[in-house]
Amino acid sequence: MTNLLILPILIPLFTAIILMFVSKYVKVQRGISAISTLATIAASLVLIYTISNDGIQTINLGSWVAPFGITLVSDMLSALLVTTTSIITLVVLLYSFKSIGADRERFYYYPVVQFLMVGVNGAFTTGDIFNLFVFFEVMLMSSYVLLVLGGTKAQLREGIKYILVNVISSALFVIAVAYLYSVVGTLNMADISRKIADVNQPGILTAIAIMFLLVFGLKGAIFPLYFWLPGSYYAPPTPVLALFGALLTKVGIYSILRTYTLFFYHDIGYTHEILSMLAILTIVLGCIGAIAYWDVKKIIIYNIIIAVGVILFGVSTMNPEALEGAIYYLVHDMIIKAALFLLVGVMIAITGTTDLKKMGGLIKEYPWLGWTFLVAAFSLAGIPPLSGFIGKLLILRGSFAAEAYVGAGVILASSLLVLYSVIKIFLNGIWGAPKEYTGVSKGHARYLWMTSALLVVLAVCYGFGAEAVRPLFSQAAEVLVNPNLYIDAVLKE
Repeated sequence: MTNLLILPILIPLFTAIILMFVSKYVKVQRGISAISTLATIAASLVLIYTISNDGIQTINLGSWVAPFGITLVSDMLSALLVTTTSIITLVVLLYSFKSIGADRERFYYYPVVQFLMVGVNGAFTTGDIFNLFVFFEVMLMSSYVLLVLGGTKAQLREGIKYILVNVISSALFVIAVAYLYSVVGTLNMADISRKIADVNQPGILTAIAIMFLLVFGLKGAIFPLYFWLPGSYYAPPTPVLALFGALLTKVGIYSILRTYTLFFYHDIGYTHEILSMLAILTIVLGCIGAIAYWDVKKIIIYNIIIAVGVILFGVSTMNPEALEGAIYYLVHDMIIKAALFLLVGVMIAITGTTDLKKMGGLIKEYPWLGWTFLVAAFSLAGIPPLSGFIGKLLILRGSFAAEAYVGAGVILASSLLVLYSVIKIFLNGIWGAPKEYTGVSKGHARYLWMTSALLVVLAVCYGFGAEAVRPLFSQAAEVLVNPNLYIDAVLKE
């Protein structure tokens, strides 16, 4: 047992509490937020090192042994996601220093971001299905505040829709957990897995599996439950949009990934077939949205939906190689989506518009912005050897091995449409004839670009260093393929 895995939750929690007492001192808040998030990253990296050497780490809160107490579990999958979350949060904080505005900074922006990190890191770390709900709620309450902070008409309108959708999904979540508990008599995720295996997942548990897919699908924005996402993500300012786009849907995806590989893997001919079909439809509808719009934010937002479909299709095959690819692609998508939203935010800050038809010629005055965006766009589309390519390749190879040809074909076709959608931004917004802009100064834009470029550099290193980090992803996928590794680590059997 180690206390290390609780640090990525406790550090932002105590930081948020401290920041609430110094809310009027903007520079103090900035310094504390950055230092604290750096400490969270350091703890996460040590956690990855510890897991790679010593295996899955667990801690029983209150000294009640599993399955009776509250257990936190950190395997390689959760440690990788916690680390990625912490890095993205740090970069977004640096970007926020010169973009979010002093009014929002004084009105608890930094404490709420730290609470958001508590919710996301906690959801990735909990080994208890009810506490997954609790951390979801911490994350959602933080996101409600971030969405409406600033009080514009669009934010309030979309905030009401976002809150209503999530209140309904949270109610369904509690009902699904209650049904599951009434059947298996436990909330510990390892114990749930063991008890479902003992009864070989009868029909009632398959029905509960579909209910969980509905709940997590609503939060992860799969077809047809993504209807709320384009409007809700469009309303907040760029740093908040980057956090939402990179992190929130990924918690829904992680929950499907965890429950469908740890609990409901006995009847994959039914549950995983439904997941497969929904994933394919999610990709198709996401592509239609991405190529239809001329609004830079909308184009990237619909690309979130495409990535959700690609990752979940890899999960649905239950093939070891595709699962490894899904994990690799999940981390890639978190990094590159945050980078693209921040870069698009720089374009909007310079031009003062989100309409591609009113942009053009940014490459002449801002070549560093243009070429960085192009690298990020190629990485998103999966151009080799950038990071998007590696994950898709593994998912495709796993899909072909599982004879899932239709899904593999849709993923291949979607790569071309993703490339078309982001190249449209490059050709119309960055290339072409220069226009007069009255947005932020060149020095201001350069600072925003430099923070965004950190994530693009990370994505490039992630692609070129894929061979070096692959053992970590193989270790993460191994636990998904063999749930007994997780069960034995938690229940000490």
